[in-house]
Amino acid sequence: MSITLTKAPFRADHVGSLLRPESIHEARREFQEGKITAKQLREIETKEIKRIVDKQIEVGLEAVTDGEFRRRFWHTDFLEHLNGIEGYVPSVGYIFHGNEETERYNIRNTGKVSFNPEHPFIEDFIEFNEIVDGRAVAKQTIPSPNQLFNEGIINEDIYPDIEEYANDVIQTYRDALRAFYDAGVRYLQFDDVYIAGLSSPDIPFNDGKYSREKLIELALRVINEVLEGKPEDLVVTTHLCRGNYRSNWAFEGSYEIIAPTLFAKEKVDGFFLEYDDERSGDFKPLSYIPKGGPKVVLGVFTSKHGEIEDKEFIKARIKEASKYVPLEQIAISPQCGFASTHHGNKVTEEEQWRKLKSIVDLSKEIWG
Repeated sequence: MSITLTKAPFRADHVGSLLRPESIHEARREFQEGKITAKQLREIETKEIKRIVDKQIEVGLEAVTDGEFRRRFWHTDFLEHLNGIEGYVPSVGYIFHGNEETERYNIRNTGKVSFNPEHPFIEDFIEFNEIVDGRAVAKQTIPSPNQLFNEGIINEDIYPDIEEYANDVIQTYRDALRAFYDAGVRYLQFDDVYIAGLSSPDIPFNDGKYSREKLIELALRVINEVLEGKPEDLVVTTHLCRGNYRSNWAFEGSYEIIAPTLFAKEKVDGFFLEYDDERSGDFKPLSYIPKGGPKVVLGVFTSKHGEIEDKEFIKARIKEASKYVPLEQIAISPQCGFASTHHGNKVTEEEQWRKLKSIVDLSKEIWG
């Protein structure tokens, strides 16, 4: 008897972002130069979103995204439209492996944090869902509320107490979940580089003011309190990532440190986990995920290069993981998106689609 998942996350899934086509890059440049209007830019984005929704369905994915085609970065576009948060250009970007500096853009706290009822992502989803038109599950991705706890974001003149800040962030995301749900979202993913960073030997994005243990407990409380009272038919997953910028990475370290708290107690419906190379460590931390609990979407394929993974090697990896979490609880995906920022990873669009199709095909071989 074949094993199937009746709801998201699916056996073959993906994190969300897809390579922006040249038409969008060109349109963005022309918009910045004042050659086209915001309406014309949106029309070009919409045309390309329609194309990639069709393509995702064609390769066999049951959940599709808008590729994050209306965003510049995976996180800042959402966060800067919250009340009390603004985007700005810092003096330096984040430094990735090999001393690669990212494009300079970040967010900071400027006032009391709350959800903006006019947040543009709500209307974006409604339009995206109309494009999908019931042919697949329309998946919405947003940065985790924990991304608002990164070093340098909190304004201590506004929030001298981190607990007060946490309470406002929690309420902001509760309101966001309700707004997305009312707009038709039934599959929502939190992208969380911050939590993955708490398992790194040297915690990134942090000034050392609080202990690792305090931050792990706070991160768990934020997510679980956001999810309190969420609608039963809203699936929420967490994607843990160690950085994804132009095929580069930010930090390394297994999930061992966070697993006893976050894997064991985070009340999400699934974990998307980065397991595409040795930086991720082994599968032992998966043993903390409750049996029969959240689905475990193993990112054993990489979005950082276009070479297709060996099928037998991936099967062996999944067999190894199933020693720690039951096979019926496992699904597969790339470890991250193909374009967490508008720059995109160093792969071609053809390679992107081939990789996603190989994930779908292999999932059918394993689970039927």
